[in-house]
Amino acid sequence: MRALIVDDSPVMRKVVERALRQAGIELSDTLQAGNGTEALEALRPHPDIDLIISDINMPGMDGLQFLEQRRAEGLAPGVPCFMITTESSAPLVLRAIAAGASGYICKPFTPDQIRARIVPLLLRSIASA
Repeated sequence: MRALIVDDSPVMRKVVERALRQAGIELSDTLQAGNGTEALEALRPHPDIDLIISDINMPGMDGLQFLEQRRAEGLAPGVPCFMITTESSAPLVLRAIAAGASGYICKPFTPDQIRARIVPLLLRSIASA
């Protein structure tokens, strides 16, 4: 499984990667980006991404703008994209879902939350591929 983790904090990107592994997700490769612009640049040459995890609040292009631009460019269509963020307001959650987010997990989070929310979606995604 190849994942793209998007967060402006390098430490948080490592925390997310570790939580994915602790949740039982076998990662063969992890691409990382510090904002939406970097995430788009990472996706363009790597269309074989299996999972995207993104924060919302980042400098430059935020996570919502990233989702919207990803959709506009047709990058990684059908790839599950989860938002992991401190934001929990209903308008932001709805905007993220409308922009293509598959789900939403609030920080702080646990590997058990990752397992409960992301793993079933990955299994459905693999089954339908």
